[in-house]
Amino acid sequence: MTDRIASDHPSVQTVRSTCTETATGVKLEVPAEDREAFSTDEVVRVVLDGDELFARVERALTGDALSIPGIYDTPDLARDPSGATDRLAEWTAEHDVPAGGSVLIDVVEPAFLYGLRSPGETAYYDAREPPSDSLSDIAETLDDE
Repeated sequence: MTDRIASDHPSVQTVRSTCTETATGVKLEVPAEDREAFSTDEVVRVVLDGDELFARVERALTGDALSIPGIYDTPDLARDPSGATDRLAEWTAEHDVPAGGSVLIDVVEPAFLYGLRSPGETAYYDAREPPSDSLSDIAETLDDE
């Protein structure tokens, strides 16, 4: 059975991000001082209200900040979101997060598993280890086919 871990557990780092509007929806901006908790340009798992989805963490065009431009149903859609439904936009609307508002990003397992929640809420995550490098390489190869 998988262990459950709360967002306030000492092993979970929490990063405060800012929700900003884009031409196509919303994105989360991660401050430069918190960038070490994220792996850029790779697909990671993100938990939204108990659902495990996928996103890419991208470098900002200028400066050292990072952003999460969307959250999608599959790793392939996170890599190429054209025509896909952005679950981040839905989530921010459901949770009444305005442009300029804060969203907490819980770093459950760096470079692998993150969770989103509104300030003041507590979330619970299934704690598990990321796959070994060889298994991730095989999975990525299968996703590309």
